[in-house]
Amino acid sequence: MSYDGFKALRVRIEGGVAWLTIDHPPINLFDVALITEMDRVGRALEADDAVRVVVVRSADPDFFIAHADVKLILGLPAPATPAERPNGFQAMVDRFRTMPKATIAVIEGICRGGGSELALSMDMRFAALGRAVLGQPEVAIGILPGGSGTQRLPRLVGRSRALEIVLGCADFPADLAERYGYVNRALPPEELGPFVERLAQRIASFPAEAIARAKACVLEADAGVHEALVLEARGFDALVALPEARRRMEAFLAMGGQMRELEKRGLPV
Repeated sequence: MSYDGFKALRVRIEGGVAWLTIDHPPINLFDVALITEMDRVGRALEADDAVRVVVVRSADPDFFIAHADVKLILGLPAPATPAERPNGFQAMVDRFRTMPKATIAVIEGICRGGGSELALSMDMRFAALGRAVLGQPEVAIGILPGGSGTQRLPRLVGRSRALEIVLGCADFPADLAERYGYVNRALPPEELGPFVERLAQRIASFPAEAIARAKACVLEADAGVHEALVLEARGFDALVALPEARRRMEAFLAMGGQMRELEKRGLPV
C-alpha cells in the first residue's frame, strides 16, 4: 500500500508498526490540510493488513497538535437540519479508536482541543514529563469539544474530572494527566520514545487476528458512543452559530491565537 503524497504527515512502515509523524509547521494546527491527510492516512492504515500497530507522534517537540483551526470553525456553514450522524471530524478521529490495530499517541508537547481529541481516540497515550500539556479549551471561546472530547473524557477519567477539564479549560501537565487517567503514563522525555518503541514492537509481534478481536471486545465498553457523538455534534453546531461564540473566537484570533509563541505560553482565553 502506498503512503506517498503527504505534505503534513510522514509515514514509515516497519515490522508491522506504522510510524505516523505529524510535520505541519508552525504549530501542527488541525486545519483543512492536516484533517484531510489524517483522514486519508487513517483509511489507508485501517485497510493495510501489513500493519498491526499505529504510532502517532510529532516532528515538533513543542507541539503534538495545537488545536483545531478556529478560522475554519468560524467558516463552517450552518447545518440545514440537526446532525443525524457523527460529523466528519468525529468520524476521522474515531477511525483510530475502531480500526483493528493498536493505536498509540506519543505526546511530547502541546496537545489541545482537536489534538487532544485525536489523542483521546487512540487506544493508548504516553506523554513526556515536563513537556507535554493537554487540554480542551473550547468552552472558553463559547463552543464545546466537538470532536468526541465530551464522550472520550468521561469514559477515561470519570464524570467529575471530565467536567473539570472541559469546563475549566486549563492545561493539564503530563504528571497530572497521568494521575487523572487522561494519559496512560507520563515518562521522562528521554525514556518516552524507547518505551513506546518497545511496546509497539511487542504488540506487533502478536497475531493480527488476536489483536483485532481483543480490541473489538474491549471496545464493547464504548457501547452507545455513536448516539452520544450525534448529541455532541448537535451541541457543537448550535454553539458555533451563537453571536457570543463567534465574538470570542474572533477575539481569540485577534489576540494572537494560532501564533506559535503565544500558543506555547498559553491560550489567550
